[in-house]
Amino acid sequence: MDRAEKSELVASLNAVFKKTGVVVVAHYAGLTVAQMTALRGQMREAGASVKVAKNRLAKLALQGTDAEHVAGLLTGQTVIAYSDDPVAAAKVASDFARTNDKLVILGGALGKTSLDADGVKALASLPSLDELRGKLIGLIQAPASNIARVVNAPAAQLARVFGAYAKKDEAA
Repeated sequence: MDRAEKSELVASLNAVFKKTGVVVVAHYAGLTVAQMTALRGQMREAGASVKVAKNRLAKLALQGTDAEHVAGLLTGQTVIAYSDDPVAAAKVASDFARTNDKLVILGGALGKTSLDADGVKALASLPSLDELRGKLIGLIQAPASNIARVVNAPAAQLARVFGAYAKKDEAA
């Protein structure tokens, strides 16, 4: 890789680190190509990305970003997972690490907040942005449907009472 390619990689990584919601750093020593491909696929499905970059270049790319404090984690064979959704990358990385002991989560960053391995796992246990949106819509819709039931209930009761009186008069 020549200087131009390195500077281009640093610039693109810097742009990624500035716009992402969460960055997760992990060791991946011993993962096979198939396992790494599976990890990339799972990340892609969740709306996250995985990048393997030289630690020195990644440290340069982290400068001037909110996640600059994770530079200390970049030692050895590291992989960087990131996503705009604050939960997606952490959730996929934690799930993959649970089933594969060769991926070891070191820590990460949620904006300016530094996370250790336990913090990343705690973040992964939270519902994703889409799940939260679904719950919020459900909560918003529930009162509206309850109001509609309450408003319609007296009318339905009146209709039943009138129907009962009509049947009573027909029988008599």
